[in-house]
Parts: sequence; C-alpha cells; structure tokens
Amino acid sequence: MTPRLDLIGIVTADMAASLAFYRRLGLDIPADADTEAHVEAAGPGGLRLAWDTEETVRSFDSDWSAPPHGAGRVGLAFLCDSPAEVDTAYAELTDAGHEGRHAPWDAPWGQRYAVVLDPDGNGIDLFAEN
Repeated sequence: MTPRLDLIGIVTADMAASLAFYRRLGLDIPADADTEAHVEAAGPGGLRLAWDTEETVRSFDSDWSAPPHGAGRVGLAFLCDSPAEVDTAYAELTDAGHEGRHAPWDAPWGQRYAVVLDPDGNGIDLFAEN
C-alpha cells in the first residue's frame, strides 16, 4: 500500500475566523461548525481540509506550543479560473480585512499569482494560468 495525500490540517487560534476565511474561498463549511473544536470539509477529488483548535491539539499533545503568528506552517494554493479571478479574489479577501502578503502579479513561471494570509498567518496562494 502506498500512502496518499488525504487531508491537510490547520491548527487555528480562532475557529470562526478561519472558517469564514475559507468560506470566502468557496469551501462549503456549515455555519454551525464555527464553535466546534475539530472541523473537516471535503474538497474537489475528495481531498479534505481539517481545522483543529489549539486546545484540541494540546489535548493529545501536552508539549505542543503554538508557533508564532505567520510562521507559515501550512501553505495552500487555490487555482482560479482566470487571471482576473486572481485579482478579484485577492481584492475581496483584503477588502474583508485579511492581510495581503503579495498583491497580484504576473509570475515569471507563466501564472497570475497573489498571496493573502489567513487569520492564523498562513500564506494562501491564489493562481491562474496567464
């Protein structure tokens, strides 16, 4: 048996803020999940994203301590349908108060690219083929 990527986990300091951010990126996450300690959402192709509160992680790993905000322990990339959608998604997220790390640009590798930070400081890439 060969291991396969099945789940990307995010440890969050604020579940509601983190889930709201990912809902803005189109993930279908029920509103009543905001108060849960562990949440999962299935993405395209069955890949799952999971969120755990810091308290949940400490419940099974008492030595765990939260990395500094913005440590970039998780990186996710969201494919957009067009370069214009990269610009629109970036604007919508930053207009909603999320920190932009790198405004949209035409990357030398042939993609329109931008980076915005989620509420826990993780870099979230937005990209589309140019």
